[in-house]
Amino acid sequence: MAVYAIAFIAYAIDLARRSAVAASAADAAAAASLASSADSATVGTPATVGAPATVGAAAGGPAPAPGVPSKGGRGAASAAPIDGASVAYGRSPSLRVAVAMTVLAWLLHLAADITRGLAAGRVPWANMYEFALTGTLIITTVYLLVLVVSKHDLRFLGTFITGLVLVLLGIATVNFYVSVVPLPPALQSAWLVIHVFVATSAVGFLALGFALSVVQLMQSRRETMLATAKQVKRSFLATLPNSATLENLAYRVTIIGFILWTFTLMAGAIWAEAAWGRYWGWDTKEVWTFIIWVVYAGYIHARATRGWRGSRSAWLAIIGFSTVMFNFTVVNLFFKGLHAYSGL
Repeated sequence: MAVYAIAFIAYAIDLARRSAVAASAADAAAAASLASSADSATVGTPATVGAPATVGAAAGGPAPAPGVPSKGGRGAASAAPIDGASVAYGRSPSLRVAVAMTVLAWLLHLAADITRGLAAGRVPWANMYEFALTGTLIITTVYLLVLVVSKHDLRFLGTFITGLVLVLLGIATVNFYVSVVPLPPALQSAWLVIHVFVATSAVGFLALGFALSVVQLMQSRRETMLATAKQVKRSFLATLPNSATLENLAYRVTIIGFILWTFTLMAGAIWAEAAWGRYWGWDTKEVWTFIIWVVYAGYIHARATRGWRGSRSAWLAIIGFSTVMFNFTVVNLFFKGLHAYSGL
């Protein structure tokens, strides 16, 4: 957790640096605009007739801001921001440190998960503490995997991901920790490996979609204020992809999570038939697993067929992940049933 905390701090420092870059770009753009207006006012006056043209290119004039195309279109390609961001942003030392610390934390996390499994003599996800330990490991794994395979630079999500992992690990360590105990008879099945591992993998992708949706809402609000010519605080959001790009990314990773959750629901029904002689019994855990599936199915359907784009789709994704967290915490702790395997 200490290494995750260092990574979180480094990501937060990077966000602060992004805000500074956005502010500098805005100041430079304003200075360039004033210089352009002044140059335009002097063109054609008696003092400058016949003199070399200096409009927008006076020596010693303000340099184009990072991410702000130079006048006349020249240099726009080299200075153009990526992913629809309004201000270009490169690699910062703090961001490199943050990713390195995240990888180190992931390795230590993996070692802790493996040693817990070796101590138990089984897969390490038979109670709430072990599920939290493995689930947060999967969330970090999905984040690092997306950094490798995605064409978009999503390292800015590190603050949200490491923050979420820190909170969940802290709660699990303080409130959910239990010693290794033998498995109940109903859990002594190969389905424990399949069903729970797929469920944790689904949570990893849904968590990433949740983080993207939160940033999307923030970016959408900023874009709305810009469109209505309102005063906008110079923040790190200017260096991030636009809300449409964030929404598309959130939709893609959420679909993967939904597919995995669908398999979780089906595998759970098959396991229930093998353990208790029925596929469905309206147990509290079964009901909430189905509720999660319905919420995300509604999100995908509404966005694909009803045109629910923008903030409405983001809120649906956030509500969906809230039901996942409710299922893991409140349902496990306060509702009794055949799935009462919290270990507390």
